[in-house]
Amino acid sequence: MTDAYIFDAVRSPRGKGRIDGSLHEVTSVRLSAQMLNAIAARNGLSGHVVEDVIWGNVTQIGEQGGCLARSAVLASDLDQAIPGLSINRFCASGMEAVNLAANQVRGGAGGGYIAGGVEMMGRVPMGSDGAAIAVDPSLAMNTYFVPQGISADLIATEYGFSRDDADALAVESQRRAAAAWAENRFAKSIVEVRDINGLPILSRDEFMRPETNMQSLGALKPSFKDMGEVMPGFDKVALMKYPHLERINHIHHAGNSSGIVDGAAAVLVGSKEWGAARGLKPRARIRATAKIGTDPTIMLTGPVPVTRKILNDHGMAIGDIDLFEVNEAFASVVLRFMQAFDVDPEKVNVNGGAIAMGHPLGATGAIIINTLLDELERSDKEIGLATLCIASGMGAATIIERV
Repeated sequence: MTDAYIFDAVRSPRGKGRIDGSLHEVTSVRLSAQMLNAIAARNGLSGHVVEDVIWGNVTQIGEQGGCLARSAVLASDLDQAIPGLSINRFCASGMEAVNLAANQVRGGAGGGYIAGGVEMMGRVPMGSDGAAIAVDPSLAMNTYFVPQGISADLIATEYGFSRDDADALAVESQRRAAAAWAENRFAKSIVEVRDINGLPILSRDEFMRPETNMQSLGALKPSFKDMGEVMPGFDKVALMKYPHLERINHIHHAGNSSGIVDGAAAVLVGSKEWGAARGLKPRARIRATAKIGTDPTIMLTGPVPVTRKILNDHGMAIGDIDLFEVNEAFASVVLRFMQAFDVDPEKVNVNGGAIAMGHPLGATGAIIINTLLDELERSDKEIGLATLCIASGMGAATIIERV
């Protein structure tokens, strides 16, 4: 099979996902088009140069509906002969877009692709599209459905993580993100977002709270305690699935969970021959991809089994990986990953993560691949693994190797 390579990757800064966020005036289509234009301009792409644009976005309704990927192509400077495919694997949508592009290249279905994703959470609220697993009683009852926050607290209870453990990880995420920005570690990939008049409106992640400490986090109330214990009482549902637990310890709050933000990212994927024909030098080889289903109640443990799968399928061991990007959907997700593999915390999310900078659902998978690639180059490391937990119980992973 043909190897697939990453030639370039860009991302927007992440804006606060609310009405006063810097990106609130920008639609998903327009932000996506800016990322497409940026990656095309940086690499001198013109004409019907890529086979497809594969674009992840989760809440596919309203302005984020109607095959957003094709709309973004038409709103960009790309040739209209390039089609567009919108995909949704919840939080891993941006990663799955990259993985699908890589596997299309491997299978000989075109030489080059642009893949990535977008989510404007301040404009199109999370969950506003509805979801059968949450609203259809026949499905929700049979799967013991609970909201993700309850699942995150269930992970903490099942695997013994305390509130202090989660808060300490959050403080470290903020510290690392602030240090990364201070040292311009993201400069290679960040594309300044401009308004409809071409004026700059955001050039750096604006969700960060570098002043965060254990004391400030300690003052926050658990976000999911009431919905778990009082109304509608989701703890009882979770405990029916996990009856060996006496109660659920609610440790998560806004400070140790991922932030609601707006953002987009794009990755240029192709064969070595496709790149050579256009004078492009590959930065990394996409060595492996994987996905898996997991228990939909505890829901967010997917990074552990999918990492085991991707390593086993490709004859690798955890010690072969130099750096890890594990999406910080909730602190317990990362804590469980490090516990399961006994991974050195200094190799995980070394530039901070979604707790500090936010989690634009459809874009995050592409963002963490981008961040991983930049850090492998900066720190002169060779192999990195990116992985995410996924709503309704799934996991996805990608292994990349510097060229």
